Amino acid sequence: MQLDELLEELQARINAVRGTRDRVHSLLEAVVSVGRELDLSQVLRRIVEAAALLVEADYGALGVIGPDGRTLAQFLTVGLTDEQIARIGALPAGHGLLGEVIRHPEPLRLTDLGAHTASHGFPADHPPMRTFLGVPIRVRDEVFGNLYLTDKRGGQDFDTEDETVISTLSVAAGVAIDNARLYEGSQRQQRWLRANAEITNSLLSGSPRPAVLELIARRAQEITGAELADISMPLDGADDLMVELSVGRGSELRRGLVIPVEGSLSGAAYKGGSPVTTVSLAADALYGSGAQQLTALGPAVAVPLGTAAGDGRGVLLLARAASEPVFTEGELEPLLAFAGQAALALELAERRRDAEQIALLEERDRIARDLHDLAIQRLFATGMTLQSAARLVEHEGAAERVGRAVDDLDETIKIIRSTIFGLRAKDRETGLGLRARAARAVGEAAAALGHPPRLSMEGLLDTDVSAPVADHAMAALTELLSNAARHAHATRVGVSLKATSEEIVLTVTDNGRGVPAQGRRSGLRNLDERARSLGGTFAVERPDEGGSVLVWRAPITGAATDDRSGAAQGHRRGRVRLQPEPRDQVGRDAQRP
Repeated sequence: MQLDELLEELQARINAVRGTRDRVHSLLEAVVSVGRELDLSQVLRRIVEAAALLVEADYGALGVIGPDGRTLAQFLTVGLTDEQIARIGALPAGHGLLGEVIRHPEPLRLTDLGAHTASHGFPADHPPMRTFLGVPIRVRDEVFGNLYLTDKRGGQDFDTEDETVISTLSVAAGVAIDNARLYEGSQRQQRWLRANAEITNSLLSGSPRPAVLELIARRAQEITGAELADISMPLDGADDLMVELSVGRGSELRRGLVIPVEGSLSGAAYKGGSPVTTVSLAADALYGSGAQQLTALGPAVAVPLGTAAGDGRGVLLLARAASEPVFTEGELEPLLAFAGQAALALELAERRRDAEQIALLEERDRIARDLHDLAIQRLFATGMTLQSAARLVEHEGAAERVGRAVDDLDETIKIIRSTIFGLRAKDRETGLGLRARAARAVGEAAAALGHPPRLSMEGLLDTDVSAPVADHAMAALTELLSNAARHAHATRVGVSLKATSEEIVLTVTDNGRGVPAQGRRSGLRNLDERARSLGGTFAVERPDEGGSVLVWRAPITGAATDDRSGAAQGHRRGRVRLQPEPRDQVGRDAQRP
């Protein structure tokens, strides 16, 4: 009997040694498996799966501690199905018993987790759990997160050996996490460098500013894994920001949105000149307006494009999905450098645009001088020659033809003068011609529309259209472009401004949703009343292919019309107004309606 007892004890010791050997092998396999991965998300998943397998736990979780050091920014689970997770609802934030391991980063082993003083119970539809083992994971003497294991199979309690195994695994996990973070950081740094080089090359190749902005937003979105990327620019004369470009989820709702500087995440970054982060974009008080449209978005960061507080080029906003981790300090540093490079790129684009504008103005001035000094003088000489020759023509029909030719020359000179006035028009409040005013209004509307409208102008807009009519036409143009930006949702807008001998015709077309047959807005009624007050009309057309065509007409009245009639009467009486004018007269004529 003693021999049987000794044999049974020996067999138990052998089984225990075998069990220990198998567990050591499993632990070594888990360490190798965890250390083999370089992707951080895969490393975290392997760690929690290996931990649950090593101690035979039904449920396991890994919580990543957030930047504040008090709550969980990420929570990975094992043992729960997707349906169970959906029924439970929001993932734990690190309060209650889970927060106990955060506040006291030491192993915690319990036979009944519900009996602990820090336990707050389970939410509805949460599976029951009894035994508990929590072990912190350290990365370079810093607590990265915690391993949570519950319900050992067979109804047993977690013992000292289980705690030792998980503690050993946590050390290997810390090394694996550190390696994955270093690898991920180096890869991200290379991607940021490639993105900066791509943006610089795009600018040097002459890409337009909207294309550069889109490239900045898309590269930042791809590198950070964001769902949404916005670039907001300050509005002139207002303490607000406008979303000039948006890519990703909800971008169509965001584009053109006006965001207040006070009470918004982007405004806080713009005003402070430093990055501002939040755990949840939709729930953050700093975000304010528009948060209800982005309820599915979570961690976000707003980075100023420039370092000067309140004097930057704009703000880059990036937002991840609600289940994604928050932006860390390691991510903010290269992101801030990228934003500074983007601001430098935008400044370079503005300087290039200014240089091109100066070159264009100089070229226009040269063309205006050449037209005045060469073309008009030749036409004057030709007209006076024809006028002298007309006295020698005895045939009545031939004389009439010569007179019509002189009239045509006079009209041609007027057209050339109008062109010269348009070329020499300066961007100032006084003396700005209708052509220049219309071009500026269309250019300013590009930001609100999201694309530059197509503009065509025809006729003597600067010389024949009187000042009151020109003011009404500009008000109508501004209203029509504003309506297209707010209501049409069009991808193509065209503007046509034409001056005939009797009227001015403003036509704005778009391929948007069109104007409803029932429900004319007050803005359209004002346009109609404005046209009628001048003796004109306003019509809204709805083409079969979609979109809308809005036509605003008004007669030309004022000094220009009377002057043109007097010129025609002078021609009929045989007197021709062809006479050379000094160059300084051109500048004075530009002030006439």
